[in-house]
Amino acid sequence: MKPQKTNPYFQLLDIPPGYLNIMGYVDESEVNGPGCRAAIWVQGCLRECPGCFNPASWSFEIDRLISVDALVQQILSNPRNQGVTFSGGEPFWQAAALADLARQVKAAGLNVMSFTGFTLEQLRSQQGPAGAEELLEQLDILIDGAYVQSLAVNSPDSLVSSSNQRVHLFNPAFGDRLTWSSDRMEIHILKDGSRIFTGYRGQSILDFRF
Repeated sequence: MKPQKTNPYFQLLDIPPGYLNIMGYVDESEVNGPGCRAAIWVQGCLRECPGCFNPASWSFEIDRLISVDALVQQILSNPRNQGVTFSGGEPFWQAAALADLARQVKAAGLNVMSFTGFTLEQLRSQQGPAGAEELLEQLDILIDGAYVQSLAVNSPDSLVSSSNQRVHLFNPAFGDRLTWSSDRMEIHILKDGSRIFTGYRGQSILDFRF
């Protein structure tokens, strides 16, 4: 018998108000949404999808606690960042804190995009994660739906990594900026010599420190 999963809300209580539990961060990514942007991978997901890009993000145990204000400062300190992308893990398990972050960076002129394993309908339902509607209100773009390995798409013509996923364009200004693709990857070499491989095929070998 498969062991019962722990209710994530109990472990989310370990995150202090105004903080996020993340597994990683990079500046100047060009494969995680339109333009040049910061990418944040949050910690915690219940789905455990076969072929998941970031299995290290499944656990809800504390990985790296960072205050929303400190993360906003980090994002805005790099003038090349035009936007922010939330990935994971499941961003909507930390929706309220991400909504706060989104409001602050949008006030500074940046755009905000998020991935989620939930469907938009699930997020808007009464059973959706706490704070989901609050975060949805801040998003310019949402890509919804769990990754399904049998439906994987790695193509220069695809905006999603499996064909069941959908792109929701909440801000019409980005209608001509949906130019990323699911077959692109990039490598970030950090100051300490560690490397991050990121893109729609994954995020790995991560060792970021603030």
